Formats: sequence, structure tokens, C-alpha cells
Amino acid sequence: MSGHSKWANIKHKKARTDEKKGKEFTKIAKDIVIAVRTGGGSDPEANSRLKLAIQKARAINMPNENINRAIKKGSGDIEGDTFEEIVYEGYAPGGVAVMLEIATDNRNRTASEIRHLFSKYGGNLGENGCVAWMFKRCGVIIINKEKLKMDEEEFLLQALDCGSEDVKDEGDYYELITLPENLMEVKENLEKEGFILEEADIVLLPENMVEITDEEMALKVIKLVDLLEDHDDVQKAYTNMSINDSVLEKLS
Repeated sequence: MSGHSKWANIKHKKARTDEKKGKEFTKIAKDIVIAVRTGGGSDPEANSRLKLAIQKARAINMPNENINRAIKKGSGDIEGDTFEEIVYEGYAPGGVAVMLEIATDNRNRTASEIRHLFSKYGGNLGENGCVAWMFKRCGVIIINKEKLKMDEEEFLLQALDCGSEDVKDEGDYYELITLPENLMEVKENLEKEGFILEEADIVLLPENMVEITDEEMALKVIKLVDLLEDHDDVQKAYTNMSINDSVLEKLS
């Protein structure tokens, strides 16, 4: 769901190599550490941010040993790095806005490396606030249409009854929008009703889109965002890119 743009739906699925899986585990472990330190302690029932992070960890089959170690690092029971949360903003090629959620133990190193990636691949790292106004923090829940056992009208009514603020039809799946603070409650309500959820997370949704009609330009943006997402200190990357349908077909 990272990026949360139209191109993400048809983006080439990377093979889950051991290296990539290791990076996923590292990012989730950081989420858990930060959730414990900032979200209200090591009890997931009293800390919704930690509860969501643990659920995400289990969804990618992260071993319980890793999860418990991250919780202990967050609570100070065992020694661990002190991560700082930062948001970086910038522009990719074509004027596409980029928002990065960062967790780093060395702000200067991370800033230098992220600035280098932007510059090398045709973008630029901007000042705080330069693109933040184009995004809104929301809870998002993804439900695959193939796993629904009811018609659209019945589903929409149930989704709203469970606390969703809005429901968007995205082709093969529905995207349920919630207030960030209500995400876990809505998620649990849906699960109690028997819905199978693909993903649930708090994300930055773009409100002002930049349409890309050129295949080469789209590939440039995707290349930059891929590299940013792969950076060890980048937890999530978002853009406001919308790709023209004809270009989407070529990329798929």
C-alpha cells in the first residue's frame, strides 16, 4: 500500500528474496520499538499503534522471537538503538509530490543519503511543508472483492455500519477510509462480521493528484520511489502520481 497511487496496483511484484524479507522484518521491528516508546507502553491491548504493528509483523510471518525482542528494546528491557521519527518531503520527476516517513538513528546520514537519491534520479528534497498540504492522514482498509459474499449495496451498508468514513471502488478491491484513531475499531468490527481484510494501516492519502501521461516519465518516478522504499531508514513512501490508463496498460 506504500505510495498509494494508481500505479501501485499494477506495479511489478518483487520476488521476496531473503534480503527483501530481512528488510521488511527490520522496518516492522522499528515500528514496534517506536510504538512501545511513543504509543503507550508494551501492552498491545492498551497501545493501538503497537497492536497494529504486531499484526503487520505476523502478516509477513515475522517470528515471535523477533517481535518480542523489538518490544523489549522499545520498553528498555534490553539495549537497542534510539530511533528518531522524521518526515521528509520532496518532488520526483514530473512535479510528483513525495512524502517519506523515516525512522533513523542518525539524522545527518539519512538526510544526506535521501537527498542524494532525489538528486541522482531527477527529483529534489524539499523543505518541511512543501508538499504535506497535498496529503491527508487516514486509516485505510483493503478488501478484495473476490472474497466478498454479498452484493455491493449490502457491503457498502455494512462497511459504513462498522465505522468507515468512506468507501472507494478501486476495481478489484474496495478501499475503506477511516479516521486514523478509529482504524483498529473499524478493523475489529469488520473482522467480527466475517470480512477478510487484505491490509489495514494508517497512511497518507494524496488529495491533489499529478497525472502522468508519458511512459518514460512514469518509469522515472517509479524508479526513484522504489529506491526510496528500499532505503533502510524509510518506513513508508507516498506519492500523488496518477498514471494515464494507456500508460498503465503498457506498464502492466
